[in-house]
Amino acid sequence: MFGKLYSTLIFILFFCHEPSDAQRKKETLLSEKVTQMMDWTSKRSVIRMNGEKFRRFVKAPPRNYSVFIMFTALQPQRQCGVCKQADEEFHVLANSWHYSSAFTNRIFFASVDFDEGSDVFQMLNMNSAPTFLHFPPKGKPRQSDTYELQVRGFSADQLARWVADRTDVQIRVMRPPNYAGPLLLGFLLAVIGGLAYLRRNNLEFLFNKNVWAFSALSYIHGSSQAQFVAETHIVLLFNGAVTAGIILLCEAATSDIDTGKRKIMCVAGMCLVMLCFSWLLSIFRAKYHGYPYSFLMG
Repeated sequence: MFGKLYSTLIFILFFCHEPSDAQRKKETLLSEKVTQMMDWTSKRSVIRMNGEKFRRFVKAPPRNYSVFIMFTALQPQRQCGVCKQADEEFHVLANSWHYSSAFTNRIFFASVDFDEGSDVFQMLNMNSAPTFLHFPPKGKPRQSDTYELQVRGFSADQLARWVADRTDVQIRVMRPPNYAGPLLLGFLLAVIGGLAYLRRNNLEFLFNKNVWAFSALSYIHGSSQAQFVAETHIVLLFNGAVTAGIILLCEAATSDIDTGKRKIMCVAGMCLVMLCFSWLLSIFRAKYHGYPYSFLMG
C-alpha cells in the first residue's frame, strides 16, 4: 500500500514540475532574445533599432530586461542640433554601463532614429525628438518611464539618476579625458608670459582693471557643454558687451573727463547692459523651454 502511494506521489510530482511545451517555448524564445541583445551590445553600446527590431525585442513578450530608448532625429535634413548633443550624452551613459564591472543583461540601451523607424514614432504617437523612454520588463511604460527632458536636461549624470530611479541599477558615469581645457589654459599662460617678457620694462598694463575684466571673458565654465558651438560664441560676445557696459558706467562715474563725454559713456554703458543682458535672458529662456525639437510626422 505504501509502495503504491509512494509511486503515485512521485508520478504527481514529476508531471506537475515538468514544464509544458508552451513554457519551454517561452523560455527558449526569451533566451534567444537575450542572447541577440547581448550580441548587439558587444558591438555597440547603444543598439540601433528599426520598427521590426522594436516590435520583436521591446514590445513583444517575453522579456525579463529593461530597455532605455532614445528617440531621435540625427539626419542633417532634420536640423536637430539638440539631438546630436543628447546622443553624445546617451552614448557616454551606455558606454559607462557597458564597460562597468557590474554590467549584466538586466538593462539595455537603444536608439530609434525617425528616418529609420518612423513607424515606431507613429505607433507611440510621438512627434518630438529627442525623447527618452523606459520599457520595463513587464507591462507598459508608465508616465514616470518618460524622461522629463526639459526639467532635468540630457546630461549623462542626470540620465544615470533616472535609470537608477526606474531600475535600481547604479551606473557610474565615466567620460573620456578632455585635453582641450588644459591645452587652452597652457596656451593662454604662454601668451601672457610672452607679453610680460616683451614688456618686462613696462608692466603697468598688468594693473589695469579693464584688461583683467576682458581677460576674464576667455574663461567659459564647463556647464556650457550643452550649448551649440555658435551659441557659445554668441553668449560670449553678449557677456563681453555687458562687461564693456559696466566698465563704461564705472569710468563715467570715476573719470575726470568733461561732463559731455561722461554722459555719452553713461548712456552707452546703460544701453549695452540692458540690451545685451535682456538678449542673454532670451537665449536662456529659449534654451530651457524651446526644446525638444518638434517636427511634423509624415
